Amino acid sequence: MQQEHFDVLIVGAGLSGIGAGYHLQTRCPGKSYLILEGRDCIGGTWDLFRYPGIRSDSDMFTLGYSFKPWTDPKAIADGPQILNYVRETAVENGIEQHVRFRHRVKRAAWSTPEARWTVEVERTAGEGAIELVRFTCNFLFLCAGYYKYEAGYTPEFAGVADFAGRIVHPQKWTEDIDYAGKRVVVIGSGATAVTLVPELAKKAAQVTMLQRSPTYVVSRPAQDPLANKLRRNLPMRLAYHVIRWRNVMWGMFFFQLSRRRPDKVKNLILGGVRAALGPDYDIATHFTPRYNPWDQRLCLVPDGDLFKAIREKRAAVVTSEIDTFTHDGIRLKDGSELPADIIVTATGLVLQVVGGLEVSVDGRAVDFANTLTYKGMMYADVPNIASAFGYTNASWTLKCDLTCEYVCRLINYMDRHNFRQCMPHNADPDITAQPSLDFTSGYVQRSVAKMPKQGSKQPWRLYQNYALDIVSLRFGRIDDGVMQYS
Repeated sequence: MQQEHFDVLIVGAGLSGIGAGYHLQTRCPGKSYLILEGRDCIGGTWDLFRYPGIRSDSDMFTLGYSFKPWTDPKAIADGPQILNYVRETAVENGIEQHVRFRHRVKRAAWSTPEARWTVEVERTAGEGAIELVRFTCNFLFLCAGYYKYEAGYTPEFAGVADFAGRIVHPQKWTEDIDYAGKRVVVIGSGATAVTLVPELAKKAAQVTMLQRSPTYVVSRPAQDPLANKLRRNLPMRLAYHVIRWRNVMWGMFFFQLSRRRPDKVKNLILGGVRAALGPDYDIATHFTPRYNPWDQRLCLVPDGDLFKAIREKRAAVVTSEIDTFTHDGIRLKDGSELPADIIVTATGLVLQVVGGLEVSVDGRAVDFANTLTYKGMMYADVPNIASAFGYTNASWTLKCDLTCEYVCRLINYMDRHNFRQCMPHNADPDITAQPSLDFTSGYVQRSVAKMPKQGSKQPWRLYQNYALDIVSLRFGRIDDGVMQYS
């Protein structure tokens, strides 16, 4: 069986994986690395999702890399723009030559005597044949995201077989789906639904967003006038970092305000919806959630496109529960029916830990559900492994960039002191395990029991705060007494 060795193996060639490659090249020169990607191209999420209107729900000054300024006038970018940005980064920095496509990582086993990981990979060869190959590495860096690529989450709906039209999950959208002039029902109220509805409404006869309960929806300009002005008058890199920090600070302030003054923020958000839809619209039913702001992630609509589609009667929102699918659409529990030619189940993702890998240490299987996370990126008693996992209350890349920096600091520290193994270990009996995610969103609650836990004290506790993480990850001690070296 083929076997190759690298200093670092990176799993995933999406936004965070390409970022990890860049940081290793620039901060750990001379280290050999390889990126293993299960699909056949670079891009991750931004290549996987192909549904109409796919875009970011974060501004690109914070979702973009710290080392590559975002130069497009649009601050809220669409999927193809982001995909081009990621691929451009890979080409400009020679990272693409370090990627092996159609290599799906299945298992990783650590050997303490050898101080290395053995990674088993399924490689898809010609005509779909799958062969098993092995790699070994000194450090394993997981950048495969937080959800299952193979399929999204779809609840069990009664009567699905009776529906005469087409049912599609956005994660499985294909180019042959023709919705022009059709009646479309989008089930869901999250980021995907509020993205799909206004885009589908441009061509469809009627689009209905069917939600069981509302979500907080905030409108924001697709272009940032101040950002574009600064870029015209300042050097590009300086302007980028000024705008980035302004957006970071505003996001942190708004999140803290939401937690400390939830009623005030709730009234502010609903006031914006009322201004967009008018005083006669039933905001209490369709846009007033049962939870406080930031108990779940807010939904962003650039230039109020969702509200515009509703005002122009091209889209509608229905808040009710589904009784059953019928031949011609969906019957609700209140007895009413929604006619449909196409039903889109924008009902969420399936979360998975460490990309679905089977991980073992010296023959012992690692149960991540009972494992504490160290600084939100490494795992108690699991050596030489890290995961890029972003923020739930801010742009994903902000935390991933800091994680990459820290991993490089860690590797360089080990080299300077001739260490081969690093492993966080909790020796404090007073630390208690807590859920790593405190969101009430359905996709989180369905999977939170399987996720690694955070601890009640640092460095096991998650900040979810970019400024505090900079202090901890960029400037904090590598030899903090918790990380053990040998």
